[in-house]
Amino acid sequence: MNSPRINTFDQVVFFRCFTERKMPCEGCTCGANGAQEVALSKDELQRELREAKDRAQKAEALLKQYQNEIDFTTKPAKSFRSAQWFANDANPSMTALYMERYLNFGITREELQSGKPIIGMAQTGSDLSPCNRHHLQLAKRVREGIRSKGGIAIEFPVHPIQETGKRPNACLDRNLAYLGLVELLFGYPLDGVVLLTGCDKTTPACLMAAATVNIPAIVMNVGPMLNGYYGEELTGSGTIVWKCRERLARDEIDIDQFYDIVASSSSSPGHCNTMGTASTMNALAEALGMALPGSASIPAVYRERSQCAYRTGQTIVDLTYQDVKPSDILTRKAFENAIVACSGIGGSTNAPIHLNAIAKHVGVKLDNDDWQKIGHDIPLMVNIQPAGEYLCEEYHRAGGLPAVLAELIDNGKIHEDAMTVNGKTIGENAKGKFTADRRIIKPYSSPMVQSAGFINLKGNLFDSAIMKTSVISDEFRKRFLEDPKDPNAFECPVAVFDGPEDYHDRIDSIEMEEKTILIMRGAGPLGYPGAAEVVNMRPPAHLLKKGVNSLPCVGDGRQSGTSGSPSILNASPEAAVEDSGLAILQTGDKVRIDLNKSTANILVPEDVLEERRKKLRAAGGFPIPPSQTPWQEIFRNEVGQLNEGMVLNRAVKYQDISHRFLPRDNH
Repeated sequence: MNSPRINTFDQVVFFRCFTERKMPCEGCTCGANGAQEVALSKDELQRELREAKDRAQKAEALLKQYQNEIDFTTKPAKSFRSAQWFANDANPSMTALYMERYLNFGITREELQSGKPIIGMAQTGSDLSPCNRHHLQLAKRVREGIRSKGGIAIEFPVHPIQETGKRPNACLDRNLAYLGLVELLFGYPLDGVVLLTGCDKTTPACLMAAATVNIPAIVMNVGPMLNGYYGEELTGSGTIVWKCRERLARDEIDIDQFYDIVASSSSSPGHCNTMGTASTMNALAEALGMALPGSASIPAVYRERSQCAYRTGQTIVDLTYQDVKPSDILTRKAFENAIVACSGIGGSTNAPIHLNAIAKHVGVKLDNDDWQKIGHDIPLMVNIQPAGEYLCEEYHRAGGLPAVLAELIDNGKIHEDAMTVNGKTIGENAKGKFTADRRIIKPYSSPMVQSAGFINLKGNLFDSAIMKTSVISDEFRKRFLEDPKDPNAFECPVAVFDGPEDYHDRIDSIEMEEKTILIMRGAGPLGYPGAAEVVNMRPPAHLLKKGVNSLPCVGDGRQSGTSGSPSILNASPEAAVEDSGLAILQTGDKVRIDLNKSTANILVPEDVLEERRKKLRAAGGFPIPPSQTPWQEIFRNEVGQLNEGMVLNRAVKYQDISHRFLPRDNH
């Protein structure tokens, strides 16, 4: 917010020296110096006094605004939420009960009853979540920042989500972590929260919870790992796995080399050093205005990351004193800015799922049509794997997200007036901050790829599915998209796989044409459950050895944001939903994909498709594996489809709950 600056003498109140009864010298504007004495009447003195009081009131208002801009830690107009726990003298027995156990590790009663804000630190780092583990160290600096501004820091754990470690998949746990964090933020004496994010699903889970509870919040991600190298090869986390998978199938490397090359990409603490889902979602948190400008790309072990942690701790106290809530920042304009930024950085195909979910929890309408309408024509400017060549260290040194936003602002693609957590607009934070390294961040006018956003495909195969255009390789384009009679479209027979187990069992033993579409089904929110990252399928080994490095992949699951596969993902409704087009597809059917028309259709007569539907219904529907845990069953009973954010259907009706409700006393 732009507060008026006190930068001229005329804005500061002054009083004439009435007792000396002096008038200004000719041409003087100060109103006091070097004047001649004159006699003033009673009426003149009263008028002068009224004018002086009026000037004083105006100056006090200006001064108050100026002081608030540089120091937010003034006494709030009303008590903080935590006072309902620690300062409720009307119910001393409950107040005593709430306080006493927090004293046992050294907090004093004076602190708890001081009227200072209690700031939560939502800790996602642990040994189970190595991507975020460095937060165990960074949290110390966050705590110091909180205390430096007069806040009281309370650190607590969030359900861990590690993309590479959790089976059957980490996305299943996004909503579980969300639910747990909602209960913590709502049910405990917290006035604000620092969301310590990093790995893919931790950022949306935390933002979804903050949006639901709606107490002041700020995101501070752990930061990416340092560059990985294998010899002279730059090895990007995740991306190198998919490359080595193909090399292994072509017999170019053995299994030990596979393991060693992949291990080389994990070079330091931090999350993926590619533009995967982790880097994407933390960049979008910054683009939304929920993180400090420039914070998303700082590598985990750089000194700037610890400095950012300290400043984040300070900023959350400012936000809490001002009562700036997520709903004040997460506006429609903010989400549109994030969509545009996602295209500019070459962001992950998981972004629409997560951003649509965050929007639902804050009450902003957002869908996959918006992603194509707002983001498709935006160019790719960031030369980072998987769409590009470099990794996040170079990206950060080149200016990170602010440098990308500067290009977008300069071309009128950003709502500059969208507010951010540091009290400034996104325009004020990023305008003019162009990169000095054009290897990494290209100009808007000369990008890596024109029109690099997502296409939202529809047809009788599904109602919605996302394709990432920025990773379409020259080889793929020539084979599938450059027919002069039918540009940007292809018709191919399909090979259908019912889950990744079926794919791995058969991919190298079945014959298929060089122009075949690989279909992965049974991988969605209900079918897997949780929507697994299994759609980025490699071609069979015999085609890889012929130089066919990628085939079109279509699926009702997801794929890693680190994958360079131009897959059609997040297909909704999934095969496990009644009357899904994917469920009645058969190997050998032809499918037409038309990127110009944004369509995906099964080229089979409707009467044949209807007969298949009847048979599938009679058989009890598309088969899915049984739930293996209580949470899997609860999840399946409550969750929506990927195009709608895969949210828990009943959860989205609970919004702004910290202001709508006060939790009842517990004794």
